[in-house]
Amino acid sequence: MQTSLKYRALSALKPSYVLSFLLGVILMLAFSKLGASNAQPPHHVYELRLYQVNEGKMDALRARFGNHTDAIFKRHNMKSIGYWSPEDAPSSQNLFIYILEHPSRQEAEKNWAAFQADPEWKKVKAESEANGPLVDHIDHYFMDPTSFSALR
Repeated sequence: MQTSLKYRALSALKPSYVLSFLLGVILMLAFSKLGASNAQPPHHVYELRLYQVNEGKMDALRARFGNHTDAIFKRHNMKSIGYWSPEDAPSSQNLFIYILEHPSRQEAEKNWAAFQADPEWKKVKAESEANGPLVDHIDHYFMDPTSFSALR
């Protein structure tokens, strides 16, 4: 009995009302897709940084990043994507890798300048290098994600 009431209620609706409703749903979906395809996702630039760490200094470098550097990056609009250490020797002993995300290449340069001038960074760097520099040299590359990248 319940089913027949539902059927009668649905059949009592004018076909024009049902058609109007369905057409409205289709138009809403079409406009939402159209708006999404025209909206450009914000462009970001990624920076790959490879630190050649001085012998015996890896633990000190990792501590500096974990305890201070990452927090200072955040203050200067530098988003950490991740930090890595190779599994295999000898690179596991002297290579530290990380990727930052910046709003643009120009912003990256501005953010790095602000980071380098940050009084807390200067203090942390000086204290951590009291017994010598932690890093021999740094290689870095600005990168754009490919069209098939998960970061796109």
